[in-house]
Amino acid sequence: MDENKLSSISKADTDDKIGEFWDNHDFTDFDTAAPDVKFEVTCAVPIEVELFSEIEKQAHKRGVKVETLVNLWLQQKLAEQEQQVA
Repeated sequence: MDENKLSSISKADTDDKIGEFWDNHDFTDFDTAAPDVKFEVTCAVPIEVELFSEIEKQAHKRGVKVETLVNLWLQQKLAEQEQQVA
């Protein structure tokens, strides 16, 4: 760390002192000026190429994105499964 600079929150002047500070403090105590951030979590599930191709065709016929159609179908299947279990 630059000799003439201090950490903005901890006021520490070395990386070790900054580490010690955050070992004993929680960021949420200092986040009043931090903007809220929205983010989306995505995941990838490998599927067979032929199956994906058929899903793409079905999505195109319906005028929706592949992701939209897959999510709709999965929601419908989960609802069916819930009804069977109940």
